[in-house]
Amino acid sequence: MRKHLGSRKTRSVLTLLILAIGLSIVVSACGSSNKSSTTSGGGGGGGGSSTTSQAADVTKCGTKPGVKATGTPIKLGAIVTKQPGTDFTDGATMADAYFHCVNDNGGINGHPIKYKWYEEQTNPAQIAGFAHKLIQTDKVVGIVGGFSIIECSVDHKYWESLGIYELDAGIAPECWGTSNSAPPNMGPRYSSDGAVQGVVRAGAKKIAFDQSNVPGTGYIVAGPQSVAKALNVPITTFKDNVPIQDANSIALKLVQAAGSDGGVVLNFTPPEALKILQAAQQQNLQDRVKAWACSTPCNTDFVAKALGTQWDGKLLVNAELNVTDNNGPQTRLYRAVFDKYGSKVSGGLGSFSQMGFVMAQQTVMALESIKGNTYDIKTVNTAIKNLKGFKTDMLCKPWYYGQAPLHIPNNTDYTTTPNHGKMVIKDGCIPINAADPGIAKVRSIEQKDPSLSQPGTTVPGA
Repeated sequence: MRKHLGSRKTRSVLTLLILAIGLSIVVSACGSSNKSSTTSGGGGGGGGSSTTSQAADVTKCGTKPGVKATGTPIKLGAIVTKQPGTDFTDGATMADAYFHCVNDNGGINGHPIKYKWYEEQTNPAQIAGFAHKLIQTDKVVGIVGGFSIIECSVDHKYWESLGIYELDAGIAPECWGTSNSAPPNMGPRYSSDGAVQGVVRAGAKKIAFDQSNVPGTGYIVAGPQSVAKALNVPITTFKDNVPIQDANSIALKLVQAAGSDGGVVLNFTPPEALKILQAAQQQNLQDRVKAWACSTPCNTDFVAKALGTQWDGKLLVNAELNVTDNNGPQTRLYRAVFDKYGSKVSGGLGSFSQMGFVMAQQTVMALESIKGNTYDIKTVNTAIKNLKGFKTDMLCKPWYYGQAPLHIPNNTDYTTTPNHGKMVIKDGCIPINAADPGIAKVRSIEQKDPSLSQPGTTVPGA
């Protein structure tokens, strides 16, 4: 690892940036690793079994079915968080799985994609060092498929200086609030906005909002507060230390704060949210409020199975992506690629691996649009920036990049709920409330250029 050679001022800025971010906020996955490592593409082996009998043909990953790409590699890279309690590597490993599928079916005009990512532990100097190593040593031409707690904060100025337009599934505010980052997810703040909207639609007249007590929670809670105010619903906010030690008292506190006509909204990792929900069930509290809700991480069959049928239809989850067993062509291809190439996707089918798959498809579409068979930082990132109208059955509306001071292309979400051990769609695509200033800004951008979010791009496998 190359040590980051920044000034004292730069180090101070990075330290402040960390404080602006919720470190282990809701989209954290379970996992543990104390060692930073460099991983170069996996693949091969069976990663699981499809959840539908109608499987997709993996040869649709590329333009030349069954023909392996043997040309000069196109090098891409990413930086992902992997540390005790937070493992985001499923995004990168699923992106890598899709790239292997593309390489086995023609590549990019005969060029295979060579993908490399570094695993970090929320250390700014480490992350900055990896960014420089990807560019200066590994010679990558694009930064795609990353999923990190603070990488956007640490590296966005560097990417901007190089003309790199990052494709990431991020956590930090800069992932959505800057010009050179455009994620397929909307992150904990905007997903919590959607969860607040969900309980209000269910009849809640008051909200109790709770999240993990980590630095940066103020940024996240500002969204739900602005939405609740616009909906004329009082909101009481809490922070609780994780891992949770006394879930019973937390559940009781939230129910008392919400009241019988209120709703509870949780912004935790799946295991921590589950502790609170199960504690509520053990105390017969689940029916003491109008509705319970979670931000995106609860959108997993793991939660649905653990809760059992007593929570069927009672827990509302704001879901940034569709359920994994939907029968759309892209989700069928996602499952087929997972089965054949996804043995390293440790978390299985779920939102994180869906994000990696979507980012990989977006990258391939950008690469295929390049004329002249030249793949360098300028051509690759120009092609990524020019992406628009990207339509997939995993997202509510077409995704886009484009030239803008901020990017929140995913701003319309599903609501899911448990049903006999599975998460199912309860409400179709509903826009996130523009009372949140970031959403208002992106809606203005979309109004000025409607072509950004209009369907226009044919996705491979459709």
